Amino acid sequence: MSYLLGDIKRAYRKKAMELHPDKNPNDETAAQKFQELAEAYEVLVDPESREAYDSFGSDGPGGMGGVDPDDIFAELFGGMRFGPGGPMPGGPGGRKRGPRKGESSTIPYDVTLEDLYNGKEAHFNIEKGVVCAVCKGSGGRPNTKPKPCSKCDGKGITVIQRSMGRGQVGLSQVICPDCSGEGMKFRDKDRCKKCKGEKTVKEKKRVDIYIEKGMTDKQKIVLHGEGDQEPDAEPGDLIFVLNQEKHPNFERAGSDLMTTVHITLSEALLGFSRILITHLDGRGIHVDSEQGRILKTGDAIVVRGEGMPTHKHPDQKGDLYIRFEVDMPSEDWIRGLDVKACALGASLDSSGLILIDTRVLQSLEQLLPPKKPDVSPRPEIVDEVEYEKASIEDFGANDEDSDHWTDDDGSDEDGPNMECRPQ
Repeated sequence: MSYLLGDIKRAYRKKAMELHPDKNPNDETAAQKFQELAEAYEVLVDPESREAYDSFGSDGPGGMGGVDPDDIFAELFGGMRFGPGGPMPGGPGGRKRGPRKGESSTIPYDVTLEDLYNGKEAHFNIEKGVVCAVCKGSGGRPNTKPKPCSKCDGKGITVIQRSMGRGQVGLSQVICPDCSGEGMKFRDKDRCKKCKGEKTVKEKKRVDIYIEKGMTDKQKIVLHGEGDQEPDAEPGDLIFVLNQEKHPNFERAGSDLMTTVHITLSEALLGFSRILITHLDGRGIHVDSEQGRILKTGDAIVVRGEGMPTHKHPDQKGDLYIRFEVDMPSEDWIRGLDVKACALGASLDSSGLILIDTRVLQSLEQLLPPKKPDVSPRPEIVDEVEYEKASIEDFGANDEDSDHWTDDDGSDEDGPNMECRPQ
């Protein structure tokens, strides 16, 4: 059993933090589960209690009144049972326990909508814990051994008083602060000079990640084995969580994009032919409006295939919705009119479009405020696009995936945050 003591203590510390009543205020059974875990731990780590349990069971001296420590052990170690010779396969399917894995570290990373549209490679200098090369993770100097912790008598847990409310005080078991729950510790003079008895040291390393086209807000990029190292455990993972920054011009819903374009009253009445927007990759989007159709504030058009790339399928794109805002002329323009517009001889065609004589249009154009020019500076690449009349309610209708992606299906586990500095 001695060679498993460290594993039992580490597993107990992790489970105790998970079941602690303070972390589960809404669970009425949390205190009972925490107490059962602590009692089972005492049986498993104390040789005399273990011997009594092996001889008389959970109802015998030193037992737990019907709660089987082996059940607790199986819960801690993923189905393994504890026998006289050590761990044995048990539980569903008789699975054998693999190497313990260290905790993963999570790093939030802010990205722009341009990054998610075009893709981006990012470089980071991180500081992570690695097993001390001098003591090989033991925490002590050569030829020294740890001693039982004097504060917890080698059990890894201590008992403290805890307020229960209404003037009542109860006892609660917590991880020993002196030995961090391990039950053993080196004397000050026996500690490793390199790691000061901590078993790990900090090391700087450069890591690279690639933000693929079409990735989404809160998506995770998992680097396996790049997290903090711990003795006798596989390294944890390093998980980057993408946080999309708010864009000043575009709004995203799934693979669709939406933007608002301001047009003049002249453009709303007479149409336009210009570059409306500069896209996320720097291309200009040129639109020829349908002459004779009047645009009002809130009207929208859709350009198919000009939305966000689909993750893992960047050639497939969503749609781009363009919503119009009509800028009305100011009072100064009204005061500056020297002539009054005469009645226009207008008619409607079969589709309902207004037909106005070219000469009248030219006269009206001279009366109205000037149309807006192309965007400046002019993009090097300009695409002439086709569009359709649209309802803004359709924006984001093809966003069927409500869950966040994870770029690696091997892990979706969050761990403690790790600080890093992008290069």
